[in-house]
Amino acid sequence: MADYDVPSRLLLGPGPSPVSDRVRLAMAKPLLGHMDPAFLAIVDRVQDKLRTVFGTNNALTFPVSGTGSAGMQMSLSNFIEPGDSVLVIEQGVFGQRMADAARRLFANVYTIVVPFGSICTLDNVVAMLDAHPDITMVSVVKAETSTGVLQPLDGWAEAIHSRGALLLVDAVTALGGIPVDVDAMQFDIVFSGTQKCLACPPGLAPITVGDRALKELDARKTPVVSWYLDLKAISQYLGKSRAYHHTAPVSMIYALDEALTAIMEEGLPAVIARHQRVAESLWAGLEAMDLYLMVKREYRLPTVATVAIPQGVNDSKVRRRLLGEYGIEIAGGLGDWSGKTWRIGVMGRGAEPGSMLTLIAALRECLEAEGVATPSGIAAFEDIYWKRGWN
Repeated sequence: MADYDVPSRLLLGPGPSPVSDRVRLAMAKPLLGHMDPAFLAIVDRVQDKLRTVFGTNNALTFPVSGTGSAGMQMSLSNFIEPGDSVLVIEQGVFGQRMADAARRLFANVYTIVVPFGSICTLDNVVAMLDAHPDITMVSVVKAETSTGVLQPLDGWAEAIHSRGALLLVDAVTALGGIPVDVDAMQFDIVFSGTQKCLACPPGLAPITVGDRALKELDARKTPVVSWYLDLKAISQYLGKSRAYHHTAPVSMIYALDEALTAIMEEGLPAVIARHQRVAESLWAGLEAMDLYLMVKREYRLPTVATVAIPQGVNDSKVRRRLLGEYGIEIAGGLGDWSGKTWRIGVMGRGAEPGSMLTLIAALRECLEAEGVATPSGIAAFEDIYWKRGWN
């Protein structure tokens, strides 16, 4: 067997997140054919578990064969026809990416551009919809990975539906870490990725589609531009007919099944609470180190913390040191915040106190090596973590 030197890393960037041994071992199970009844039973089981995590009863809920970007492409390409008008909320790199993808589908794209670190108000959305009644879809990122902003979406679906449009939500950095509540929030199309809060390797994009959106899909006048990502065609494989479409990534489905089982065992509310409490403790620890968090607390995303790089500190040098000497990965900023921020993931199995305490201690040593006197953040982390009786 080839000897591959793969180092052990503590993955605390914005994805991929750490994967447990049980999930990795699941991928080593014997391969089955993608039409084997035993494998199809696993597919059905995964769909049921995804419904629980999404908070939905939508029949069309499944993992797309591809990363989160494939989920985005499927969500857009099935519900946009050439000439359709679409509103995209651009409050970070991934909102910008959705706008770009929609333009490539020959949509007429309207945007609401929000400064990095800020949110979009429903009033702004309503004003745009009223000014442009031709808009058929509103696309928004619930958890913006590039900025660490948690976008409030209360009341959005009702306002958007009343104006005849669909609501598409990017939940890539949300699913399994913060409530998504698809049915309660009346979201029409929601996509995610496995490599974030679900604590699974990258390679699948969970998606769920509601009845309102399916009616729009049935009314399409033109074929879906992507054969591979055609929802109707893939749904035949998922349904009773089990019609062949493409070869499913069997081993990745095993991994997702095991990762979802782990969430079910811990309990989804407990998993979400763990992400929140570890995030709040991390915030306290970082602030005790005199580091500045870029997003106001009320809009701060629990699953990704964005931290201002102290003046005079070499961004890449610190991250290289963290990786090379401590085996810890964090990420730099993107877009408008490139070179200005660090992004720390609090996701999946990385959302554990031990992981964050290790990071806090290592980051302090790296900053002091850069000549920045940095107080310890460990006591502040532990104070927040324990004072509410968390364990």
